[in-house]
Amino acid sequence: QVQLVESGGGLVQPGGSLRLSCAASGTIFSINDMGWYRQAPGKQRELVAGISSGGNTNYAGSVKGRFTISRDNAKKMAYLQMNSLKPEDTAVYYCQAKVYRVRGDRLYDYWGQGTQVTVSS
Repeated sequence: QVQLVESGGGLVQPGGSLRLSCAASGTIFSINDMGWYRQAPGKQRELVAGISSGGNTNYAGSVKGRFTISRDNAKKMAYLQMNSLKPEDTAVYYCQAKVYRVRGDRLYDYWGQGTQVTVSS
């Protein structure tokens, strides 16, 4: 019913930048919280950045000051601007959204398919 599609991943050198995008589509009344998660091989998935419907943000300590999460409610999109990238940022990045499909109903949690970010020289 709801799909999240990430884009913008790729290979970048240390110190470089990438901007990830997440597009939501389908049966959506409104989108509550959105977030970006990442998972590296052999590691647990971790929250990188989150943003509320009102624009409040939070970040993992490892990316604070380097990454910026934002959203465009009219376009039903979220973004993750990643600057000063480090090799340890290498991971599959996933978009997550909590969605009201119908007014007055409960929230549903959705995930994108992920996009690979590789930071290497």
